[in-house]
Amino acid sequence: MSVEFEIASEQIDGARDYQEDAYMVNQLGVAENGNLCSLVIMADGMGGHAAGNVASNMVVATFNKTFQSRFPTKDVADALTDSLNRSNEQIRASVKETPALRGMGCTMVSAYLEDDNLFWVSVGDSHLYLLRDRELIKQNADHSYGAYLDMMKEQGMEMEAQEGMSRNMLMSAMTGEEISSIDVSETPVKVRPGDRVIVASDGLDTLGAGAIIQYSSWSATAKECVYALLKAVEDANKINQDNTTLIVIDIKERSVQPSAEATPEASAPAAPAQRVADIETPELPKEPRSLKGLIWLVIIGLLAAVGYFVWQQGLVQKATDAVVNVVEEQVSEMTKANPEPEPEPEPVAEPSTESEMGSEPEVVKTEPEPVVEPVFTDKPDPFRDRLKSGGNGPTMIRVPAGSFRMGAASGVLAADEVPRHGVTIKSFMVSVYEITYADYDKFARANNRKLPDSTGLDRKMHPVADVSWDDALAYTKWLSKETGKNYRLLSEAEWEYVARAGSRTSFWWGATAGSSNAHCFDCKSDFNTSKPAKVGTYKPNAFGLYDTAGNLYEWVHDCYHRNYDGAPDDGSVWEGGDCENRIVRGGAFRSPASSMRAENREKFKSGRGQYNVGIRVARDL
Repeated sequence: MSVEFEIASEQIDGARDYQEDAYMVNQLGVAENGNLCSLVIMADGMGGHAAGNVASNMVVATFNKTFQSRFPTKDVADALTDSLNRSNEQIRASVKETPALRGMGCTMVSAYLEDDNLFWVSVGDSHLYLLRDRELIKQNADHSYGAYLDMMKEQGMEMEAQEGMSRNMLMSAMTGEEISSIDVSETPVKVRPGDRVIVASDGLDTLGAGAIIQYSSWSATAKECVYALLKAVEDANKINQDNTTLIVIDIKERSVQPSAEATPEASAPAAPAQRVADIETPELPKEPRSLKGLIWLVIIGLLAAVGYFVWQQGLVQKATDAVVNVVEEQVSEMTKANPEPEPEPEPVAEPSTESEMGSEPEVVKTEPEPVVEPVFTDKPDPFRDRLKSGGNGPTMIRVPAGSFRMGAASGVLAADEVPRHGVTIKSFMVSVYEITYADYDKFARANNRKLPDSTGLDRKMHPVADVSWDDALAYTKWLSKETGKNYRLLSEAEWEYVARAGSRTSFWWGATAGSSNAHCFDCKSDFNTSKPAKVGTYKPNAFGLYDTAGNLYEWVHDCYHRNYDGAPDDGSVWEGGDCENRIVRGGAFRSPASSMRAENREKFKSGRGQYNVGIRVARDL
């Protein structure tokens, strides 16, 4: 069985003044045998030296370029080891040119996936885990002094720690000197659909294995898992918390087999996702530099480079000049006129707090800013269309036309949320609540479909879950036949527009998740987050819509695209991407609050239902 990979990554600074970790995710493409291939690299700069970040960036960039030069290869272990050694040699060459850098270094771990084969190479105390069936299995070796003592104890030779040596002291690292111990997989570990691979710096040690397993089990996607684990590390509020970098790889069954010879592009590597200053640099000047001046340049460069990442591949040949170049570029940009900050959104009127399914919720309408020729000005009223077979359809409400900025301000949290772009939306109807089991049951019975299992929940009051995109689309077509109106799924742009409801912040109620505003596992609510809440449990947004944040993810019509380059600006459905995967929006009851951000995007296979995904429908005027 062939597999594919869903990969997400992010990092936090912890209690450090600057980020010492660097990483890269490179979807290498298709090998000659048709297997999908991905490479992830993570280096953790040694905190005892001001240029630890320089070392980690240098290692990641050099490793990536070296491995790509040998891709595809049948001798993966040799290619990984060679890439690591060349990266270490790059540190040695830089230290030789600039003695002030002596002592800088990093640990690193790299995982290479070719179909169901997992290879790795590592040095130091970073982590490569395989999470399978709620068991966390450490794959790579730990080269810390504490791990050495534990190993000796397991072999029946318990040793007392030597005075002056701490458990986290590294016994192997990349400093330009000979590496004392390299862990490389000579034969691959076999992965299978449902497995989750976690690559992390030692900052993840703040969490125990049980916590990592639990937060991962609550996360339906790789992106959710990254958000949840990093937030758990931050919430632990550990004194002197180290930088933490996390890369999560979900192994999924591949239904369509790509051909390496089908098109020239099929085997071309995709643009790697990076957090690495991958910069070609000129030759170092021959005149000596002062140690004090160089260290200050390094520190300033690291601070200035936060949030500034480039997507250019290249070998980092001279690390110190890379830092100087970044500093000069940042200082030059800082001297230019500083644009005015975007104004804060005006306060949104507080809507009604309670609504029953059988009554019409009180809605205070607030127009989004800016609005393009509103179609109507009167307060909208909820309604339900009559079904030809008897009864009523879902409760609907009319939303105004308007324009908004779609997406995130930057791609730091997720590369698929940018670029931010303007979209104009026409007025349309949207369901006030997520579709309930009772709503969906009418369709299922009329079409001799199996009723979804509500797991004991009240079918009249709880949103239907575990329905595929195909099921959701079929439901809208049935509604159209029953009512004579054009029901459909929302486009992704329409969904974000109604979820924001005129706000510019990540949540319609403000910039942060706060408490008791929605239904998610860390929303600090009084309701049980092990299951969905009844529809309408929490406050509606300014358009009168409930549960656009939390409770269940909601299918939208669009195919998945890796970013918004070329996205339509008229609110229409965006086809033409990866249509085997469709978008879901809004977060869910077992997901972290970060997944509820209005700009957050997730993707699932269109033909499969998910326990945390439901339906919201639209209707044309």
